[in-house]
Amino acid sequence: MASYIEGALIKDEKVIYTGHISLWSLAPLIVLGLLTVAFFGLGLIFWIMAFIQYKTTELAFTNKRVIAKFGFISRQTIELNISKVESIQVNQDILGRICNFGTLVISGAGNPQAPIPGISDPMSFRRAFMESQDSASEAKA
Repeated sequence: MASYIEGALIKDEKVIYTGHISLWSLAPLIVLGLLTVAFFGLGLIFWIMAFIQYKTTELAFTNKRVIAKFGFISRQTIELNISKVESIQVNQDILGRICNFGTLVISGAGNPQAPIPGISDPMSFRRAFMESQDSASEAKA
């Protein structure tokens, strides 16, 4: 099955960087599963929820857009043209700093802020995006 991002690409669009959800951000569900597995398999439900969240969250930026997708049955997507992205903020709490995960908050012209939680190595995503945006600006000049 093809990913949402691969299926959403338009003509001459190429993926530059792909982000992933951090397993550390799913730790509460994994621990709840471990603690409740003895109760009629209730823990299995928490593990399935963590697995679905891990497998169905996609994040990437291309030479034209930033694309994020969440959900399996109910789908939520965020797609912003690269030229409309004003900033990418990184929010990390203490655990996020230690385990290298956090929330990316993408702000676009005319759009409200779009938070993308639980992303592994968010600083690398932001750095790669900024470098790509600078390269595109220099190429146009």
